[in-house]
Amino acid sequence: MKYIVVILDGAAGTQLPEMGTPYDGQTTLEAASLPVIDLMARQGRIGRARTVPEGFEPSSAAACTSILGYDPMRYAIGRGAIEAAGMGIELADDEVALRVNTLIIEDGLMSSYACDHIETASSRALVEELALELNDDTFTLHPGIAYRHLLVVKGHPELLDVQFTPPHDITDQPIDGHLPRGGGSDGEDGPGAELLLSFMERAHKLLPTLPANLDRVAHGLRACTDLWPFWPGVKPTGLVSFNERFGKTAALSSGVDLLGGMAVLFGLKRLDIDGVTDGLDNDFVAQATGSLEALEGHDLVVIHIEAPDEEGHAGSAQGKMAALEKIDSQVMTRVLTYAKQHADEGVRVLVMPDHPTPIMLMTHTGDPVPWLLWGTGITESETPAAAYNEYEAGATGILLDPATQLMELLLSDGDVELEVIEEPDAAEGADPGDVAEDRA
Repeated sequence: MKYIVVILDGAAGTQLPEMGTPYDGQTTLEAASLPVIDLMARQGRIGRARTVPEGFEPSSAAACTSILGYDPMRYAIGRGAIEAAGMGIELADDEVALRVNTLIIEDGLMSSYACDHIETASSRALVEELALELNDDTFTLHPGIAYRHLLVVKGHPELLDVQFTPPHDITDQPIDGHLPRGGGSDGEDGPGAELLLSFMERAHKLLPTLPANLDRVAHGLRACTDLWPFWPGVKPTGLVSFNERFGKTAALSSGVDLLGGMAVLFGLKRLDIDGVTDGLDNDFVAQATGSLEALEGHDLVVIHIEAPDEEGHAGSAQGKMAALEKIDSQVMTRVLTYAKQHADEGVRVLVMPDHPTPIMLMTHTGDPVPWLLWGTGITESETPAAAYNEYEAGATGILLDPATQLMELLLSDGDVELEVIEEPDAAEGADPGDVAEDRA
């Protein structure tokens, strides 16, 4: 048996508002044209799963850990440490790794959490120039992909007590009250927060003078104004490899270091496929082809696609639908063809988002997400779903909590059995009857 997991990062969401468009009142999963995924939903089983435990920040770190079959409460790894692993950085015992964004703050507002989605080459040049000025015995900046970079701080474990706000949570909002804070007595800023605020101020003063930023301005682009550290983590211990946990060999493809870091930490082979990025410029065909070829030497492959999440953060319904439609036509068609060609061997497929990224919120939520299981040993439901979306999944009454059960179901021997464990429901904010009327 071969297994394929397709993670549609941030694909779930809520209804779009009335704006005079044909997709008003629908989620982007509903509005997008997804003939292949919808066919698989009719032939397989769908439901909902809680990928983010109650009380956890709804980030891809916890959500994708769940999808891979690991309890994020037991394997709580700070995201900075995961991204460090993805960048090939081995942390010392006294180091804290933080994700750091290049971004734009104007008039005290978070104007762009991604520095207008800066290209990797430009962003790396900027961070490399900053590193020449800021790196010392305490701080080390490491350039990453697009706007995502890493800051390693030595000898300051108190950073783990600091409170952080991810910059994508406050798009077009004041930054006041969201800078690194706390960690001291009586809720005051402690030495960790003060250390980072000082570092951020130094970066802010340097950025306007750097050649890479001046080059952006010369080409009619906005300069990056600031660095924003968040999501701290330390060297993880006690991890169990995917092969040890499930007895299967696995590979993973992704355009972001977070998933690459998970591959490193959980012992999946990280695939290096040309053209794989974090956005709509991703080479979806190359990613699908290269990932499926990896099944020649592995039992399971994970295809993680970041583009829907990026478009969700940008508040672009059309962009998010375009990403989903590219996945359907360029990735899922090839998954379906592979499954048909290897039917004698057996193929199972799991398709799901890691978390919702609703267009109107432009950030993640921890609501349950729809999942789809299809393939060998997964029989059609007695009342097949009409399509793959939040409402159809909610109407099944199947909620898997925690979502770690999905990997166990995917890899289980024999036929997959599912039972209704809650009253049928629809996605938050929607009425199942209204949805049925709209489709009639």
